[in-house]
Amino acid sequence: MNKPLRRIAIFCGLLVLTLLLRDNYLQYVRADSLKDDPKNRRVTIARYATPRGDIIVGGDPITGSTETSKSGLNDLKYKRTYKNGPMWAPVTGYASQAFGATQLESLEDGILTGNDDRLFFRKTLDMITGKEQQGGNVVTTLNAAAQKAAFDGLRKRGGKGAVVALEPSTGKILALASYPSYDPSSFAGNTNDDAAAWKKLQKKYNPNDPMLNRALRETYPPGSTFKVVTAAAALENGKYTSADQRTDSPLPWVMPGTSTELKNEGNIPCENATMRVALQFSCNTVFGKIGSDLGNDKMLEEAKKFGFDSEQFTPVRATASVFSDDMNQSQTALSSIGQYNTAATPLQMAMVASAVANDGKLMKPYMVDELQSSNLDPVAKTEPEELSRPLSPKNAQILQDMMQTVVEKGTGTNARINGVKVGGKTGTAQHGVENSENPYAWFISYAKLPDGSSPVAVAVVIEDESANRDDISGGGLAAPIAKNVMEAVVNAKK
Repeated sequence: MNKPLRRIAIFCGLLVLTLLLRDNYLQYVRADSLKDDPKNRRVTIARYATPRGDIIVGGDPITGSTETSKSGLNDLKYKRTYKNGPMWAPVTGYASQAFGATQLESLEDGILTGNDDRLFFRKTLDMITGKEQQGGNVVTTLNAAAQKAAFDGLRKRGGKGAVVALEPSTGKILALASYPSYDPSSFAGNTNDDAAAWKKLQKKYNPNDPMLNRALRETYPPGSTFKVVTAAAALENGKYTSADQRTDSPLPWVMPGTSTELKNEGNIPCENATMRVALQFSCNTVFGKIGSDLGNDKMLEEAKKFGFDSEQFTPVRATASVFSDDMNQSQTALSSIGQYNTAATPLQMAMVASAVANDGKLMKPYMVDELQSSNLDPVAKTEPEELSRPLSPKNAQILQDMMQTVVEKGTGTNARINGVKVGGKTGTAQHGVENSENPYAWFISYAKLPDGSSPVAVAVVIEDESANRDDISGGGLAAPIAKNVMEAVVNAKK
């Protein structure tokens, strides 16, 4: 080969090598960033080219897909639809052509679109047979009747609030309701109407913040419902060993390091009361002094066993509930009755009731039971997982007995269910600077069947700014909703 041809050959070889290097760089190094580039319209078009798989409750889909209007302005073929959207929004989240996706719609997007690597075999078969790619399904743990009871109860009550129901033996989430809510269908497309609907739901324009998932993402002072945790700490640390042992609880009781008396609500029998009577009448002095005597470290240790100070992933993330560290004795006393810095999500307080009902064993809460391919073959199955043991079985049964007294003849009588043992605890938590705003009404509970099993534990919180302040109580506002949710689950067992 003469010299000019050799130079041309070497130059062409270098060009080919450069192209190969560039091609490999784009395919392997830049692939993810190019795929996720918002300017890459092809990915978005492919995402909405076929119907999404469904989110399933009790064997029935609560989602669907529909073709968008063929106006020529939108090249995205399918958009999401929702059945009873406001009721299920705290579970599903939303999938919008314009605004992306959240919660299960986002976390399980790969399954729902059919792009998950675990669906490789199914996709390969579809490609060989020429079948259009289809999304898989997300099968939830939710109980439709319990969810309806929860949402209807909140809607009828008005104001704002949330309900969480768990199956104590497994951690399955049976109900997850938040009010006010929103319809994800209203902005699932990519039109001016969708944009207008989205704008109306933003907190800036709607102070009720309907898109806030109050069941998982909002923390409230739990008030007297936290006394269940304090009672558990007293039993677990051996301060008291039975429900009917008299406590060291003088009246008046001045918080250590202060000249401030801790007050009880009304003239109730709290002086040296047993823990059963103290829980029945919700004595601040008894449980405040227990927390102060045990100290911050022991109270914090017990709270953490119930899940406080840790985010929970259901798989949707739940905000961490709070029990503070480095508190003095009086601050610990206030925190031990669910005030001061103590704050909890409704999920967290349902976990407290669930652990007590499950003889001291706390199971990890979850809402996805199974992932399926488009032909309903299982792709993944969630197995129940123990999270912690806040109580020994003996102490859990003592606390169950105390909570049942609350419902039988204490502040929680509105939660009674014929033929079912119900344990519960009411709470009315201070709200605003120096309790200037209407308090929060709480109720946590569980139901036990005659065979000793506990199919459901519930937490309800109500914030009603328009209610008469004197009418606000956990037993009056929240307990009836909890009762209806528990009945829905119990009836399904019959």
